[in-house]
Amino acid sequence: MPWAAPRYHRTVTTLAQRKRQLVATELTEAALQLLALRGFDAVTVDEIATTAGVSKRTFFRYFASKEDVVVQFLAGMGADMRAGLAARPAGERPSEALLHTVSVPLAACGEHAERALPVVRLILRTPALLARFLEHQARWREELTEELAARLGRDPGTDLYPRLAAGMALAAFDAVLHRWSEGGDAEVAEDPAALIGEAFAVLAPSLDAIA
Repeated sequence: MPWAAPRYHRTVTTLAQRKRQLVATELTEAALQLLALRGFDAVTVDEIATTAGVSKRTFFRYFASKEDVVVQFLAGMGADMRAGLAARPAGERPSEALLHTVSVPLAACGEHAERALPVVRLILRTPALLARFLEHQARWREELTEELAARLGRDPGTDLYPRLAAGMALAAFDAVLHRWSEGGDAEVAEDPAALIGEAFAVLAPSLDAIA
């Protein structure tokens, strides 16, 4: 999606793969925008497929359900954050590396606020989707813990720092999304990239002092 985090970990090489990725992107875009506009329960798979210009059968080749569209979107965001952390320069302060890791998706949301903000609100205000979002955050914490431990040469099984640091970064990410979603329309909403910067100004001394 145009406002999603960059796919560091995905390399599309063949025409068939490019076509499949394009269809998946169009389906995701159509589904998220319809769900955000009308509400999760009000939209059918048929309507999503029609909006995307594909058949219902094609939809089910890519997604098992409406919820699966959102779940896969969240899974991709988490994979991108881990890959983004892995791509940071060796020796960079943990606060800087983690700030960049969680800033990229937030900055993309801010740049495309008219489309992203309704989707964020959909996820945070739909109990079933919020539950899946929290499940993914737990997985992201494990993935970022492993990546951060590898960067620092620490054992996440015996050293609390990597898990604490990953948890702090994701807590800031979650707090910013909630703050952003509770504001006004996209035109007047606060900039999520600026908000995460404020959050890390508080966290950075602890993150870097312990490391």
